[in-house]
Amino acid sequence: MGLRVLKVIAVLTLLACVGAAYFWFRVSHASSRPNLAMQPYAPPNSIARTSSGPGASDDRPPLSSRTAAPPIDNHRGPDSPLVSGEVLEYSANVSKLNNVANLRLQINDRRDFLGRSVWQLQAFAHTENPLRMVFQLDDQFDSYSDASSMASLQFEMHLNERGQKADAVERFTTTGREPAPPDVTETRVLPGTRDPLGMLAYLRTVDWSKIPEIRSPVYDGHKLHDVHARLDSLAVSVSVPAGDYRATKIDIKVFDDGVELKDAQFSLYLANNAARTPVLIEAVIPVATARVELVKSESAR
Repeated sequence: MGLRVLKVIAVLTLLACVGAAYFWFRVSHASSRPNLAMQPYAPPNSIARTSSGPGASDDRPPLSSRTAAPPIDNHRGPDSPLVSGEVLEYSANVSKLNNVANLRLQINDRRDFLGRSVWQLQAFAHTENPLRMVFQLDDQFDSYSDASSMASLQFEMHLNERGQKADAVERFTTTGREPAPPDVTETRVLPGTRDPLGMLAYLRTVDWSKIPEIRSPVYDGHKLHDVHARLDSLAVSVSVPAGDYRATKIDIKVFDDGVELKDAQFSLYLANNAARTPVLIEAVIPVATARVELVKSESAR
């Protein structure tokens, strides 16, 4: 099995963070250390710009833990499937290789951040042996997403890949008139832009019985993508280590500068329960077929 195939397998575990967009970014950059000096990006009509600021690379706690205010509540909203204290654990299987990586998603709490009510979302990804002997990956991602729209206010990447560590904190702005602190990169985005974790959470909030398709700009920490999610079925049977589910199947496509990325096909399965739990993500790519399966779910009581 070639090194590039192994890299693809390693980053497939991140599918649950973004669906297609983040996967594409990690595959494209798996062979090099992340570049923390973000380069300007301008899709058609100059809809986004990025300006650089120094990255936080010392041993201090992430900016999120230094600036965020205490939680303002700890309960599920009346119209939201999200609940603080939720922890979802996944394993990634590729072709005939099982548990090549694991992923944990969690919702920490709902709090005030920059004067707005947000969900604090986190993801942790790790490769497992024997893949880990070839491609060691221990990554953490933090998102502060608007509690109503899941549009991102701040997205953080704390990466440790093959012994190389890098940290980047992105403060999203639609106007460019809110300067970021010295250790944060100010990123100009379209209104409503979501980060990978916020996008996954947003897909859980959609009433797919009434809205069969949504489109959203997603900024993955490097580039802005246009993500299309379309209803495939409202009732399919899904079997994963966590159990058997009736689920809603959503097909996801990613566009770059108006052109669909053809190298992969993605499907997201949301359980037909109150939490609309993501139970499975499937990806078909040229080198392999992957399944990111729910192994365990926990919710605060």
